[in-house]
Amino acid sequence: MKKKKISPRCAMGAPEADICRTARELVGLFNCEALDAPTAVLTHSPAPKNVVDGLRVLLDVMFPGKVSASLADGSELGVFLIRRLSEAWRLLHREIRRALPYRWIGEAARTAGVRPPKVANLDRETDRILTAFFAALPKVRRLLIDDAQAAYDGDPAALTFAEVLLSYPGLLAIAAHRLAHELYNLRVPIIPRIMSEWIHTKTGTDIHPGARIGRSFFIDHATGVVIGETTQIGNRVKLYQGVTLGARSFALGATGLPVKHIKRHPTVRDDVIIYAHATILGGGTVIGARSIIGSNVFLMESIPADSVVSSNHPELSIREKKRTKKT
Repeated sequence: MKKKKISPRCAMGAPEADICRTARELVGLFNCEALDAPTAVLTHSPAPKNVVDGLRVLLDVMFPGKVSASLADGSELGVFLIRRLSEAWRLLHREIRRALPYRWIGEAARTAGVRPPKVANLDRETDRILTAFFAALPKVRRLLIDDAQAAYDGDPAALTFAEVLLSYPGLLAIAAHRLAHELYNLRVPIIPRIMSEWIHTKTGTDIHPGARIGRSFFIDHATGVVIGETTQIGNRVKLYQGVTLGARSFALGATGLPVKHIKRHPTVRDDVIIYAHATILGGGTVIGARSIIGSNVFLMESIPADSVVSSNHPELSIREKKRTKKT
């Protein structure tokens, strides 16, 4: 049964009456039912603040001392990790539980005819997901150690590992991605995207949590990098600022909307370097191993291994400025 919308009464003077009238008009623009719609009130959805707080705690687990100053010395590391992991579990459990129904009430799932499970035990499924996620954290930590090494090796300006660990936005972006990617693989709706978009605001790097990224990944300068959902990146790949690994024009389904769950973004093999502001598009586009893509290249076709791709720069015109005569 639908809940009746309650509109506020406006028996008062200005400015309260004006505020009340606006509130009454706004009430009619919201849908209070538990459904996925542009008019929905998000009371049944995960709380972004708790998701972000959980991510911050997990980043503190991956790099103790980076987010908080609560670790006094190494002898307390075990206790520190237990406390922070417990906090992350508490923050994420409620939000994952609230996100799980979107597996079948989400608009794309509803359109595809996905039915809810016969036994919808959300607590048990949430516990299963968090258990699997926490079991994957040592693997994530090992990957991030390689990423930190790649950043140090790949940047002549890096003089200490502490500098890389504490200040490099590319490492922060890939750390958040690797955490969000584990939740994405566990089919957790919404929450991985909240994590990736929050880190996007912090670093200027937009990596969809679905992107598959290999070992020793380095994004130099980080700002303006976009990596789409179905991108596949091999080992020891290096990107510079402004690189886009994106989709071409979308295939449309019978409803006229873009087809989902197909490969739309490029594959980048091992040991590739992609310089600043290069754009590589298309799910069928494969960048062969050990290739170098130059700055400002626009590419929508595959290239073989050991290729060097560059664009012709426009001819420069340099002339002396006109000097104004003094009167």
